[in-house]
Amino acid sequence: MTPMIQFSGLFTRLAAIGLVMSAALVPVSAQPRARAMGLAPGVFTPGPNNAITDVAGVRVGHETVTMGDSIRTGVTAIVPHGGDLYRDRVPAALHVGNGFGKLLGVTQLRELGELETPILLTCTLCIWQAGEALAQYMLAKPENTNVRSINPVVGETNDGQLNATRARPGIAAAVNRALATADTGRVTEGSVGAGHGTVMFGWKGGIGTSSRKLPASLGGYTVGVIVQGNYGGVLQMAGVPVGQLLGRYAFQRDVERAADSTPGGAFGGSFPGDLGAERGDGSCMIVIATDAPILSRNLERLGARAVMGLARTGSSASNGSGDYVIAFSTSPRVRRSPDAALSTNDEVGNEAMSALFQAVTEATEEALYDALLMATPVSTRAGRVNPLPRDSVRLLLDARGIRSPR
Repeated sequence: MTPMIQFSGLFTRLAAIGLVMSAALVPVSAQPRARAMGLAPGVFTPGPNNAITDVAGVRVGHETVTMGDSIRTGVTAIVPHGGDLYRDRVPAALHVGNGFGKLLGVTQLRELGELETPILLTCTLCIWQAGEALAQYMLAKPENTNVRSINPVVGETNDGQLNATRARPGIAAAVNRALATADTGRVTEGSVGAGHGTVMFGWKGGIGTSSRKLPASLGGYTVGVIVQGNYGGVLQMAGVPVGQLLGRYAFQRDVERAADSTPGGAFGGSFPGDLGAERGDGSCMIVIATDAPILSRNLERLGARAVMGLARTGSSASNGSGDYVIAFSTSPRVRRSPDAALSTNDEVGNEAMSALFQAVTEATEEALYDALLMATPVSTRAGRVNPLPRDSVRLLLDARGIRSPR
């Protein structure tokens, strides 16, 4: 029995209670995260915040930029630790799922396999302003008085459907505020910071985060993930074909035309305001932190597994998608000084990486669900993008036996 047949009659039930056509809004404070809806991928347990900040010392800050009727963007800052990042560098790596995008600082990141600044996420045409602001932030530190070069790392997605991305006002100030407010503990998700103007699968996207803690027998390490979701495809959640069942998925027009079926589905069969979304275009930035002592080679392998979590949500990394993963380790055992003549490190062995691969795949999948489910509607003069209709999703999950924990 195919999934579409298995859900036969479900739309009749949804429509009867007014859920299919309604994107009923739930106050942010009342919105449960994905895990509360039964979406708890995998076998490992999250950390206490279920966030990237469960990796000790990692801080996250958001600054949302809203101006007039057309600016809907922001900045999200990820700070690996509270010390001197320039002199106490963390090993890092980049994995590219699909490279239709731009990432500032990538060549030095790949060549040296380390970070010397925080990581910023922002809008696609804002990365140069953000990079300049981050460089000034680092150079202004008293301990960096004699520093003559700095390598800011800034990632982006294109929030141009909701944001007048060519305008780019207020980004430098937003960088400074995001860095100043970066903190440990709970991380705000949804339409905030760099996720303010993003869209996922034709619904409102945003920032999401999750973590996994390995059992002591597997090293006891923590892996945390934060995502900036702005991509498309054929949405699925825990294997349930949510996008198809709600009538909004990539290549829908061509599929329905070939089948000679009536286009439309539950949401009119269209992606509001963006023809690229019909092809699954968009981008996703994924940042991974771990306290496992890992150097750049295995960090790149860890980043590759995050793309598996991305795929589980229904992305196929379309030609027009920029899917980038930055992974870093905070372990003091593998940090580096730029002046060190000899580096000696105790690194996790290859065999021990398998559990970390599983953990990052799970955490990435859940973080992306949270980016969708925690998003709130955003309107501009170009239109309005509503979040995924949670009540409809809950019914679809219930029908497959995926229920909220009691």
